[in-house]
Amino acid sequence: MLIKVLGAGCSNCKALELRAKQAAEELEMPLEIREVQDIEEMAYYGINKTPGLVINGKVVLAGYVPMLEELKDLLSRSIGTA
Repeated sequence: MLIKVLGAGCSNCKALELRAKQAAEELEMPLEIREVQDIEEMAYYGINKTPGLVINGKVVLAGYVPMLEELKDLLSRSIGTA
C-alpha cells in the first residue's frame, strides 16, 4: 500500500507519518510512505490544508492528524483499492 503525506514537513506532517506507520504495524500491513512537499504535487491532489493523507492515489483526509483508530480504519478500508 502506498501512502503519501502531503505537507511542508511541519510537526503535524511528521506526526501523521509516524501515526500512519504505527497503524500499519498494528494491522500488520505492508506500507510504503512518501513525504510530498512539492507544491505542484499537493495542488494536483486539491488539498488546501495540511497535512494531507493520500492512500493509493486517493485523498482520504486533509487539515488534521487523526487518532490512531481512525487511521487504522482508513487503512483497513483502503485494502484492495490499489
